[in-house]
Amino acid sequence: MHELSLCHAIAGVVRPHAADREVSVIHVRIGALRQVIPETLTFCWDLVAAQEGFDGARLEIDPVPASVSCASCSVTSDIESRYSTSCPVCGSSEVSVVGGEEFLITSIDVRSASPSAASSSAATTPERA
Repeated sequence: MHELSLCHAIAGVVRPHAADREVSVIHVRIGALRQVIPETLTFCWDLVAAQEGFDGARLEIDPVPASVSCASCSVTSDIESRYSTSCPVCGSSEVSVVGGEEFLITSIDVRSASPSAASSSAATTPERA
């Protein structure tokens, strides 16, 4: 279950960017070829978030389909199976993977104290980092 390690890595990347602000959402792009199970990643995140001080922060996963560019027919297309990377149009195996290997934190949603609430820690306004 490498998803647990990935969640610790996510926390390590997010922490300096959050700069002691409360994190509400972490947006992550995950390619179909990454062998990450989104449900397992979300489950592990809930565990890691509690340990790492990100209570209440949730992962929002943006799945990226696997796609290949074919040298034979010059078509770029999505592939259905990660076990077969042949061209779905012509069947050629002369393809280059052009999508689906991503694992990227694209943004985080944080909350910071509003100027009028500097003396009150209860008021917050959403902000993107």
